[in-house]
Amino acid sequence: MHILLIHQSFTALDEPGGTRHHEMARHLAAKGHRITVIASQVSYLTGSTKPENIGALQRNSIVERNHLGQIDIHRVYTYPALHRSFAHRLFAFFSFMIMSFWAGLKVNNVDVVWGTSPPIFQGITAWALGKLKRAAFLFEVRDLWPSFAVGIGVLKQPSLIYASEWLERFLYRRANLVIVNSPGFIEHVRLKGARQVELVPNGSDISMFDPQDDGSLFRKKFDLEDKFVVLYAGAHGISNDLEVVLEAAHLLQSCPEVVIVFLGDGKEKSSLMSKATKMGLENVKFLPPIPKNEMPGALAAADTCLAILKPIPQYTTVYPNKVFDYMAAGRPVILAIAGVICQVVEGAEAGITIPPGNAKALAESINTLANNRELGYEMGKRGRAAVKAHFDRPLLARKLEKILLDYFEPNHQT
Repeated sequence: MHILLIHQSFTALDEPGGTRHHEMARHLAAKGHRITVIASQVSYLTGSTKPENIGALQRNSIVERNHLGQIDIHRVYTYPALHRSFAHRLFAFFSFMIMSFWAGLKVNNVDVVWGTSPPIFQGITAWALGKLKRAAFLFEVRDLWPSFAVGIGVLKQPSLIYASEWLERFLYRRANLVIVNSPGFIEHVRLKGARQVELVPNGSDISMFDPQDDGSLFRKKFDLEDKFVVLYAGAHGISNDLEVVLEAAHLLQSCPEVVIVFLGDGKEKSSLMSKATKMGLENVKFLPPIPKNEMPGALAAADTCLAILKPIPQYTTVYPNKVFDYMAAGRPVILAIAGVICQVVEGAEAGITIPPGNAKALAESINTLANNRELGYEMGKRGRAAVKAHFDRPLLARKLEKILLDYFEPNHQT
């Protein structure tokens, strides 16, 4: 099967950001499927540009070296001012939509065109290419755009909201199959017109992480030795509510052994750093983003890991990737997100769940784990076991392959 993936923010393992699709693509390639990816040359996380990648057809070196199959990654020009403003972000989305369409026209013998949202506009490219190539259209929903954008307040104009919701319904109804990465999305996409819906949840590859690693190299590099390290890893955006973490850090200033580490990048990072300086916070560190293949060392250095989003109803539906990485690394999770992801953490007894937007509760949960290291250790063990049983990436990749074969190869025998 030849699968064409249209994915503006596609991230390889040697780049910072979420690598769900690279990991899935490696598995599918290993099973003999051909994968072609059309992606942006601009990092969705950092906004940085790789001009050497424009128009370059790259072969994934890991897959080739092991003779497992072929992943062709074609990076196209995209308007680079991704993080400047909402208007500039829309320009970036539309530029990728157009350029990825032209690049996709040159890809031959395609069986399935796989579009993924957000941004939802690349779904138009995937649908159009599927029609032109007489290929199946698979639409993957990774968050409920535009619902999230409306909830967070970045999409306000009624005409744009109406047009965005129309586009959402258009793509759901025309997809041969809609895949969601959280069970919290299923009802929404069905109500909006999706005919066939399958769940392939977010997860993590536990083989990447060694829970016995104490992260000494990372700790030494960033002067974290003899500290109780609270790690937030990921995007620094409007949705992530990281000002609440700074407020919690302020409440923890009387605990000199506690340090909160912000690892990653995003539109709000510079303002967060300025605010931390104005608040006189000496118990926080801001570190640059690192590739996914370096993340195991960072998580090994953590005593506990934090996942947080703003307290809006829409975010009760999400399954954040970082939570599964934290659990796979055997680290206790402090979860400041309500909804379905709470069921995962609480069901596994893998951490402490607190109300989102509550700096005092966050500070108290950090204190609880700092004063009871054995409790955190046991939580971490249980979290890793839960990922191994239900959310291990190879397990999920096999589920994805079975879904693709069942839907798009009618003669496939299970």
